[in-house]
Amino acid sequence: MPTISVEQKLLSSLLSKHGCQHDIADVDHRLPLLGTDIDRCDEETLDIEIFPNRPDLLSAETLSLAMRGFLHNQATLTEESLDESGIELTVEPELATIRPIILGAVVRGLEMKDDEAMDAFIKQLMDHQEKLHFALGRGRRRASIGVHDLSTLHPPFAVKAVERSHAFTPLAMDTSMTIEEILTTHPKGVDYAHLLEGMDRVPIIEDSEGAVLSFPPIINGAQTTVQSSTRDLFIDVTGWDRRACESCLMLVALQAKERGGTIETVRITDCNGQEEILPNWNPVHHRVPARLVKTILGRELEDKELTNAMIRMGGKFTGRSPATQEEISDDGTMQYAGEGEDMLGFDMPRWRFDLLHPVDIVEDLAIGHGYEDLGSDVPKAPMNAIPRADDHLRRRIRTSMQGMGFMQIQSLTLSNDEDQFDRMRWKPFNAITRITNPITLEHTMMRHFLLPGLLRLLATNRHHDLPQSVYELGTVVRDHKNMDRLAFLTAERSGGFAAIRGRIQAFLRDIGAENVVIEALPANEGPWLAGRAARVLIDGEWVGCFGEIDPSISQTFELLVPLNGAEFDVEALNNTITDPV
Repeated sequence: MPTISVEQKLLSSLLSKHGCQHDIADVDHRLPLLGTDIDRCDEETLDIEIFPNRPDLLSAETLSLAMRGFLHNQATLTEESLDESGIELTVEPELATIRPIILGAVVRGLEMKDDEAMDAFIKQLMDHQEKLHFALGRGRRRASIGVHDLSTLHPPFAVKAVERSHAFTPLAMDTSMTIEEILTTHPKGVDYAHLLEGMDRVPIIEDSEGAVLSFPPIINGAQTTVQSSTRDLFIDVTGWDRRACESCLMLVALQAKERGGTIETVRITDCNGQEEILPNWNPVHHRVPARLVKTILGRELEDKELTNAMIRMGGKFTGRSPATQEEISDDGTMQYAGEGEDMLGFDMPRWRFDLLHPVDIVEDLAIGHGYEDLGSDVPKAPMNAIPRADDHLRRRIRTSMQGMGFMQIQSLTLSNDEDQFDRMRWKPFNAITRITNPITLEHTMMRHFLLPGLLRLLATNRHHDLPQSVYELGTVVRDHKNMDRLAFLTAERSGGFAAIRGRIQAFLRDIGAENVVIEALPANEGPWLAGRAARVLIDGEWVGCFGEIDPSISQTFELLVPLNGAEFDVEALNNTITDPV
């Protein structure tokens, strides 16, 4: 999850400008309900993890806006009529197949007490920009942001498609470079060249004198660099996803607005010749069946409760009205209303990218109202349970592990190819279930093995005393199906093959295994040290492997102590061991 670090002094200043008193106790105890995880909250700093569904909290300024409503019940959604900047931006038709979404906004009159304060804000602005590239832009593919010093530019602006031989001076460089040189030698160009792969012509944004503002989604031009003397900004956002681009534009503009700036509109002629004035500050209207709220939350909310809940979430309850013909469903689908039923109206900020469905509004109502005051209920259907087929085996496994001094852990089922296969010298023998839109490079697939998660856990806790013994009885996903596995790992100075073999023998005895055969494993088969690992067969069927971890493997996890461990297939154990119960 993205993490931000905010100075309490800055947060207090942003809140006090709107008459809100900054109470650290409220932040520490109540703010997590908004969708955050606070790592540190003291007199000086707030370190906070933002859940991926709330990219509108990724800067101190936008966070303070949400806090004004959630902690201080202050209405933050206001009707605003933005002034026109008089600036126009025209997009060439060719951009329709290159990078079709081009948006822009102007912010004038940033209020900074001195250049040092502006330098600090620039750093925060760039940090916010990169976090939005990650959270909404999907690595700049869906949306990329450029922020420019407006005083150095000469409107109107034009977005053109140019050859790769086109040259300009990119950000942080003193000399002109061609597009091709930027993509092959400039650090940002190398990082993001794949976004323009296969394109002979690429997009640039120019002013009326031919100065290059930006080469999206790669890098800005040097001439428009935001500096300590900058007080007026031009913001461009380009990409392929309209909602992501519009949210990025509004959030960056909102960040500058919270620092005293005034947002102004830009007249844009898009690649289809359609004119539009942006940013559009009008809220998005949502209609939710009252029946859906009652069904999910377990009780009806009165109008006053709906009003207060929405204010806390940054929105506005606009009242009840009968369902229209288009909102009535014959099949009783929950997101639609029935004949004569009420619909609840809500206005929500346009930058709330996470609101996709009526259920999302109901979740906001629950958070704003407070989960603790939703009442109680009992199940309406019988919940008679039957034991799992492997219940007794799993109980014996846990008893055995705990008897040998192992601590049970539960790690994430999401992993990545490097941890699962490349580092561990395992090959993917089964189909891999991959995440279509991963939010981080560390979580791109469903895991095949448990041991990598245990290695990561010990790496995180390597500053603690030895020995450390952990195990996990968890689920992996192979061929797109869930499978249960057991893995355990020990870090100890005196650990060796004799130690792990003794644990394996005790474990197999505890779970009632018979006809056990232990065979040596070939070298480089998995993370095991050559000649110090073996496989376990019961009645001739493979059930798992164990051994010492190869130091070359453990070093990739920054572990420098002897490690030994094992991984078993619980289904295979269940098939080969008779249940004594």
